[in-house]
Amino acid sequence: MVSALFHVQHLLGIGHARRAALIARAMADQGIAVTVAFGGMPLDDVSFGAARVVQLPPARAADAAFSAIVDQHDQPISDDWKARRCDRLLALAAEQRPEILLLEMFPFGRRAFRFELEPLLDAARAAGSPPVIASSVRDILVAMPPEKTAWMANAARRWLDLVLVHGDPGVVALDASFPPAATIGDLIRYTGYVSVRPPTGQVTTGNGMPGDDVLVSVGGGAVGEHLLRTALAAARKESGQHRWRLLTGPDLRPGAIEDLSAAAPAWVTVERFRTDFPALLARCGVSVSQAGYNTVMDVLAAGCRAILVPFAEDGETEQTVRADLLADRKLATLVPATRLNPDRLAAAIATALAAPPPPRPPLALDGAARTTSLLIEAEQRRRAPS
Repeated sequence: MVSALFHVQHLLGIGHARRAALIARAMADQGIAVTVAFGGMPLDDVSFGAARVVQLPPARAADAAFSAIVDQHDQPISDDWKARRCDRLLALAAEQRPEILLLEMFPFGRRAFRFELEPLLDAARAAGSPPVIASSVRDILVAMPPEKTAWMANAARRWLDLVLVHGDPGVVALDASFPPAATIGDLIRYTGYVSVRPPTGQVTTGNGMPGDDVLVSVGGGAVGEHLLRTALAAARKESGQHRWRLLTGPDLRPGAIEDLSAAAPAWVTVERFRTDFPALLARCGVSVSQAGYNTVMDVLAAGCRAILVPFAEDGETEQTVRADLLADRKLATLVPATRLNPDRLAAAIATALAAPPPPRPPLALDGAARTTSLLIEAEQRRRAPS
């Protein structure tokens, strides 16, 4: 049986972890023995299926500006902490001896973890039978200065066999957000988008209604409180004309969900999390959300009307680029966070509900399965006689 070691480090929110979990489950479904070296804070709401999950000493971003990396006690990670975690990761790799080594984002992200990833990669390259080494990368990267993108391209050339881009070049190619992409073009493979297809058949929400008129979600919720509060204010203005559901996410600050629930009128349901979120999207009148990768993929798979309020604080560009692309294709309505207020959001919702659903885009949404196939093919070529 082919074995794989998958390094996963989410820092803010749960989007990266959700995408990684879908990929790990697809790999395990195809008979790969997957071990996930999980470096983020433990998550109860993300399942890696049959994959073995090994929890490394956990770390997260201190804030939305990524001003520091902190440990589970909210203390900045020290050199001793880094050394202990690096030793744990290298010991796991030595025990596993994987035929496939998959990295979530590095070197296109997670550079704060070079202290463990560079030794891991050097050891893998120096092995007598080195594994296939690949990076799992979302469709759009955060804009970086030229010296940083040049380092990323050089690092990819040094260590990687494959750069697996979870997107479609017909929608947006990697060079749109990563100018040096052409210099590593021989490594790049587009997998299509990683998504969960919503189930078919009738879906009933918790209150017995066939679906929500307005479904507001903020992913993990770490940076979504302003959108939730604005949506609640917009809902209160319309006095029960529509049914609303607000999903707050597991990472919303403590006490916020209680505050929102206490302020919600009878026609607004506030919940922390729903495992059937794709199904709720498929039956809602309009989705209101930020523009993270996973949420947008769920929205596109569901084929629902969508209003996107991209997170754009502290130099973040990824969500704005994605929302702009969808708005240009008439697949969503864009409301910039800088212009968000209850009246503007209520007007956008009313306009969306009066319009027909958008056309379903011709997108490949089986990116997890395609990722698995590309890794298996690369590993088989590596083992084949010269």
